[in-house]
Amino acid sequence: MDESIIPGLLEELLEGFGVRIRYQAIKQDQNLAYVAGGLCILKGEYVLIVNSSASTRERVIILAAGLKHFDLDNVYIRPVVRELLDKMPEQRQFNISST
Repeated sequence: MDESIIPGLLEELLEGFGVRIRYQAIKQDQNLAYVAGGLCILKGEYVLIVNSSASTRERVIILAAGLKHFDLDNVYIRPVVRELLDKMPEQRQFNISST
């Protein structure tokens, strides 16, 4: 499988969980560690921010890490993507409460 399509497959899965994906420049202070992006909750919605200057490999890692916050047991995932996700460390799942 062409590895260049993996980011699109991961994006599709994230969108199925209602995650908005935003590619944007992330200002970096040269004294701080590089940030490629991450999943957050903004106004009650999941948003995955990906540094627009991130490499394809970094994008895959950020997208996959974002997916690991969700229950993937009952979701069809292509075997190549499932294998990639199985190699990623577990993430703490978000719990949005309506307060």
